[in-house]
Amino acid sequence: MKQIVLVFSFLLVVTVQSLAVTIQGLAKDAQTGEELIGASVFIKEYPQIGSTTGLDGTFVLKNVPEDKAVTLICSYISYQTQEKIVKPSSASQIVFGMRPSAMELEGVTVIASADKSTDNSARAMEKNSASVLNIVSAKSIEISPDLNVANVLQRVSGVTMQRDNSGEAQYAILRGMDKRYNYTLVNGVKIPSPDNKNRYVPLNIFPSELLDRLEVTKSLTADMEGDATGGAINMVMKDAPNQFSLQANLATGYSTMFMDRDYAHFDRGGVTMTAPREAFGADYAASTNDFGEGTSSISYKTPLPNVVGGISLGNRFFDRKFGVVLAGSYQSLNKGTNSVFFSDNMNYTESTVRVTSHKDREYSEQQVQYGVHAKMDYRFNEYHKLEWYNAFIGMRNAQVRETVSTDFSLNYAPEKGNLQQGLETRSMLTKQQIFASTLQGQHTLTERFSLDWSAVYSDAKNKTPDRTYINLENQRTNYVDYITADNAERRWEHNSDRDLAGYLNLTYQQNMGFADMELKAGGMYRDKDRSNKYVSYHFTPAASTRPVLGTDFNSLNEIEWKISAPKGSVGPLDYDAGEKIGAAYWMGKLENTKGHVIVGVRAEHTDQTYFMYFPNAGDDPNGGQQYWDFLPSVHFKYTPVSNMNIRASYYRSINRPGFFEIVPYSILNEDYQEYGNPDLKRAKIDNFDVRWEMFPKPTEQFMVGFFYKNIKDPIEEAYYTVNSRQSGYGPANLGNAKNYGVEIDVIKYVRNFGIKANYTYTHSKITTPKTIYYKDDNGQMQAREDVMQSRPLVNQAPHMANVSLLYKDTKYGWDAQLAAAYTGKKIVIASHFLDSDYWEDGAFSLDLSAEKRFNCGLSIFLKANNLLDTASRRYIPTTNTYNAKFDMQDIDSGKTLIREDRYGRTFLLGFRFKM
Repeated sequence: MKQIVLVFSFLLVVTVQSLAVTIQGLAKDAQTGEELIGASVFIKEYPQIGSTTGLDGTFVLKNVPEDKAVTLICSYISYQTQEKIVKPSSASQIVFGMRPSAMELEGVTVIASADKSTDNSARAMEKNSASVLNIVSAKSIEISPDLNVANVLQRVSGVTMQRDNSGEAQYAILRGMDKRYNYTLVNGVKIPSPDNKNRYVPLNIFPSELLDRLEVTKSLTADMEGDATGGAINMVMKDAPNQFSLQANLATGYSTMFMDRDYAHFDRGGVTMTAPREAFGADYAASTNDFGEGTSSISYKTPLPNVVGGISLGNRFFDRKFGVVLAGSYQSLNKGTNSVFFSDNMNYTESTVRVTSHKDREYSEQQVQYGVHAKMDYRFNEYHKLEWYNAFIGMRNAQVRETVSTDFSLNYAPEKGNLQQGLETRSMLTKQQIFASTLQGQHTLTERFSLDWSAVYSDAKNKTPDRTYINLENQRTNYVDYITADNAERRWEHNSDRDLAGYLNLTYQQNMGFADMELKAGGMYRDKDRSNKYVSYHFTPAASTRPVLGTDFNSLNEIEWKISAPKGSVGPLDYDAGEKIGAAYWMGKLENTKGHVIVGVRAEHTDQTYFMYFPNAGDDPNGGQQYWDFLPSVHFKYTPVSNMNIRASYYRSINRPGFFEIVPYSILNEDYQEYGNPDLKRAKIDNFDVRWEMFPKPTEQFMVGFFYKNIKDPIEEAYYTVNSRQSGYGPANLGNAKNYGVEIDVIKYVRNFGIKANYTYTHSKITTPKTIYYKDDNGQMQAREDVMQSRPLVNQAPHMANVSLLYKDTKYGWDAQLAAAYTGKKIVIASHFLDSDYWEDGAFSLDLSAEKRFNCGLSIFLKANNLLDTASRRYIPTTNTYNAKFDMQDIDSGKTLIREDRYGRTFLLGFRFKM
């Protein structure tokens, strides 16, 4: 009997299963067509049968009885709930066209607008844009492993990043064009740089959580400033929400670098913030009592955990006419770098290189980043709107760099315990700040005329007070160290960059029957002032003989010094610079359902000036450049079907010399001599773009693009010979160059899984003279010849790829992303000598992020970076001819290692709250 019951139960289950069917469907915005991710769908008669829509907006309901019609209910935040009656046995794919909720406010009907920070909106803006554009949405930024704008930007096609000494991405290289060929905007307005010599902006000082989206424009229209060749980076900051919103996050983590070694730090409270020369006047003779011991008081400890936090809140008032959003961010990160560094004396013999010393360096750094963002807007009516945006972004770095340098040529016999070493400790405090305030107006004057304007004040500051170098010398004999104090230097440097700018645009619109016509004209004016101050003091031991470690001192702050030049040393880094740029443009556009045509021309006038307070002998303290540029552009977009675009564009751009590059200076830096170039010319670039775009679904894309750039008089930082006995770095126009490449972007979602991938191939070529030395039969240097050699542009990698694997389960609140990036080898320093450019090896990195959300608005998240502990390696592609006892030479590939940096892995665990 028991067996019969079991058989009957089995047959019953099979029968029920055979009578059950699966219902599939899609939820989307009825107005925009955007798929809705995370919408709830369930059966009214069987509430236990339900699901949520995936990354592609689809849902699947399984085991639905087919014997009778059922009611499907779809609901989503800020949208009206919908119901559909379907018959399971004959139901095809069900589509819910969701409409935004409507509210009555004092007789005015307000329709809730869709969220513009989503991936859906980003794809729609890319599709409808006037030019070649890539966008990273706030939603993508939030779930990514990236904490700042620089790290986010490296996920965009055609973008590689130049990193600082801590391994942090800092400057963007777009389409193989060095950082100098790109510019940075905040809400469409240029911002100044805190850099003491250049105009490009370090992107790692901007916390990513303050962004609403990140835009990268790769082809310019006439209404954009004309000095972006690689592209323009626009950080669109958070806007006021339609209803009260509160978001907060807090996280903590650690770097694995400090699991293997201690963290070195100095006493920041004892830093002398102002140089005696600036505090008491140029004639003041400083004494050692004027200098604090903070930067020489080095101690070692286990660092505190990293801390990252942020908060934002916003709302609209007065019948939603007045909107306010306030946001703040704070990050305190402890970073470490272990570096191996080899120096060469630049005496080359044919295709070989001589390496003269080996350095082991350890960096310990606390990086504190903070940002405050405030935006207010007032909508008088549908015709007039004002916006006032303010941002204050800052970063404070406290870094200790400890170097042990071994000289290969002086008494070098390590197998006998004999060698000579230099021991250097550098303590450095750096403070950077950017403040920007922008008042903007948008006005519809008539049915056809509209006007928009911007008034901008911005200021950038950089301070490096009391940068201290203390040098010891170790004479090791028979394995016994004898360490003495050698010399010290303390530097003060600070600069400010102030911008006043105004923008005005007038637009006329007219329907021509076959197309909509838009005529646009306007202009801008910017007045920039830059001031840079520098003073240094040099020290030698106070005693007639060098003090000895263990006998005369036990720590660096116990060394007694005397000042070599009590009034301090000044030089070319004391300067003022100015730049006045005026521009006017005209642009016309014809657009219909099949595409658009945009033509325009922009005229820009540049007036650069400088004044050196302490020029080198024979140099004119005053100088500058003035010139006009006329920059045409034309853009075509053809839309054969609604989800496909074919684009083609041309525009001319320029690259201006930096403020300090045209100053005829000569500066001895830590590892090289640096020179200015008063004859430096601006580069002129002709840019061509073609891109095919397909958007299979509102959240998906497949794009293939080709670009070509012809560069006249490119500006590069190069290592060259000034005369027969002096070599150094400096900016130079190095002939003409060509740069072309292909970009591929793919975004695809299938239910809970997705992939974002891009690949860029870039090829550039520039031919420059290279020096080669010859020896006679006796091995003596007798002659030098210059030969022509072709190479890629500096910082241009031929291969770049990004792949992100995504997982999203809205029903259970899970998000995860595994992000991989590859950057091919590239030249980082162009040498004047044959086959001796400095290359950076290709590198592959892997990052991970995950988040679990709960119904109360709380979520926990994990971010893990540099999971593979990827090293940065620089090399010269020739064979080392001096001392092969160090593991610095790759015999098979013929490379000589110059530098290797390792940064460790970092992990961050935290929570996020949204209301």
